[in-house]
Amino acid sequence: MAGRVDLDGNQIKPITICMIGAGGFIGSHLCEKLMSETPHKVLAVDVYNDKIKHLLEPATLAWADRIQFHRINIKNDSRLEGLIKMADLTINLAAICTPADYNTRPLDTIYSNFIDALPVVKYCSENGKRLIHFSTCEVYGKTIGAFLPKDSPLRQDPAYYVLKEDESPCIFGPIEKQRWSYACAKQLIERLIYAEGAENGLEFTIVRPFNWIGPRMDFIPGIDGPSEGVPRVLACFSNNLLRREPLKLVDGGESQRTFIYIKDAIEAILLMIENPARANGHTFNVGNPNNEVNVRQLAEMMTQVYSKVSGESSIETPTLDVSSKEFYGEGYDDSDKRIPDMTIINKQLGWNPKTALWDLLESTLTYQHRTYAEAIKQAMSKTTAN
Repeated sequence: MAGRVDLDGNQIKPITICMIGAGGFIGSHLCEKLMSETPHKVLAVDVYNDKIKHLLEPATLAWADRIQFHRINIKNDSRLEGLIKMADLTINLAAICTPADYNTRPLDTIYSNFIDALPVVKYCSENGKRLIHFSTCEVYGKTIGAFLPKDSPLRQDPAYYVLKEDESPCIFGPIEKQRWSYACAKQLIERLIYAEGAENGLEFTIVRPFNWIGPRMDFIPGIDGPSEGVPRVLACFSNNLLRREPLKLVDGGESQRTFIYIKDAIEAILLMIENPARANGHTFNVGNPNNEVNVRQLAEMMTQVYSKVSGESSIETPTLDVSSKEFYGEGYDDSDKRIPDMTIINKQLGWNPKTALWDLLESTLTYQHRTYAEAIKQAMSKTTAN
């Protein structure tokens, strides 16, 4: 850690980071990185700490004096401002960000992603503290290409579907399509942060993640999460593979997505943390445009990878087509493609993702199989016995 320098050759000074949502998937990986590779301190704020317990105990860990866990629900806790004041930088990861919730819990989704984030932005602005706020690639909504005729040659032109932070419009569906409640709340908090920067001098960076994948992501229903819950696509497919059930393809699995390995993405965040002069005032796409597949192709690839990882053969009917109404409920809508333009992050931070899709799936499914396979077998045997 000694003698670490930023991208401009300046010595990196240790800072204190207030990380809201530190106990989640991204937060746990970021905390690991900060503890193992930097001298920075973390005030870890969350309601749960299961995913970072290995960083908090035992007290003899090399970094024990550099991480503190604060069990706080940011909705209604007066201690939050004090922690932000104690820190040099606040990173806000707190969100409801599971697509199944956007339809069934639109009010919670809007409150979580807009209303609950307001005090965080306010405290940072009023106390002159830097903010790194996690938004989402969902703020782009649908691509311009989605509105072109199916057979239009323009659909092949990247200008109609590659998403640029400073150019692409944010196109959402009609109000009754409640799937956009999340994207709309996230966009509005982005606009508020930008306005705080313009009017009150808030130093900010906005992160737009494009499907970050890796160990500890999301939940496996009934094992380490609610049995009735529906996680995001990769955890959904993992759950099906672990249970030897068909992978459900919503509306034929035609939506296209890019996927990036969590460890690649965390490298980008560390560059933002340690290079404020290059990161402040910017919005950054963080994704891997080289790892693009449609959801059907993802299902096929995951089935192959899981067979390799587990040693089990594929089931006879590996996929099952379902309608979005059947799977998500009334009011679902979707974006066709999400390809991040990487020009700004490459120019400002010199960052590019490295890990290929097969490799990140193998790492993730190896973890899922090792962690959950036995628990799922036991749960299923109990169900059969009953």
